[in-house]
Amino acid sequence: QVQLVESGGGLVQAGGSLRLACAASGRTSESYAMGWFRQAPGKEREFVATISWGGRITYYADSVKGRFTISRDNAKKTVYLQMNSLRPEDTAVYYCAARAGHASVVSTTESDYWGQGTQVTVSS
Repeated sequence: QVQLVESGGGLVQAGGSLRLACAASGRTSESYAMGWFRQAPGKEREFVATISWGGRITYYADSVKGRFTISRDNAKKTVYLQMNSLRPEDTAVYYCAARAGHASVVSTTESDYWGQGTQVTVSS
């Protein structure tokens, strides 16, 4: 089992920045691709960004490309999401996801583990 705990959410004005963190614990000896997803009220959970175990492969949703950056520190067992130029439409609960033995996690059905989520609210 792997436990994921997100942090760093909050309220920010449009154009501002936030950095989310996801700390992993438990059975972390395997190689996990990590990802961020988000879910706005009344909408389905959607993919935001993913990063491979070694950090060399990253992939972003078109809606966040150029504004968000995913990174990871395996020594700290933590993955980050730097969010810049935030927009009101980025408002959602952001979830961390982990997928064992693959280079990416881009679909909700691919994730083996989920965090509890952290709220991001962007005011206009």
